[in-house]
Amino acid sequence: QVQLVESGGGLVQAGGSLRLSCAASGSISVTKAMGWYRQAPGKQRELVAAITRDGGTYYADAVKGRFTISRDNAKNTGYLQMSSLKPEDTAVYYCNADLSWLTVLRGDFRSWGQGTQVTVSS
Repeated sequence: QVQLVESGGGLVQAGGSLRLSCAASGSISVTKAMGWYRQAPGKQRELVAAITRDGGTYYADAVKGRFTISRDNAKNTGYLQMSSLKPEDTAVYYCNADLSWLTVLRGDFRSWGQGTQVTVSS
């Protein structure tokens, strides 16, 4: 069973940048799509960005033009480059992966990792 561990979060001023990493304990396989999600206090978890096995991408409107999702299958790692950060980006960020693109888009997973906290100060 593949386990995913998120890292790279922290405290940053508005306008700053962070790069999150999602490391897989086993092979994430080139057949799996990956997604980055976030959950702010008092809000539901939401999809931020997703990437197909072939490199196709999806971005939520709130992050388009500011965030970039990527993956390195050789390193079993996914990334989320975040730029021009805003206070409303503050949340715990999670990654997950599945063979089904629809599952990734829906965030319909039975289990989640601990996530990594991103805090953007104004």
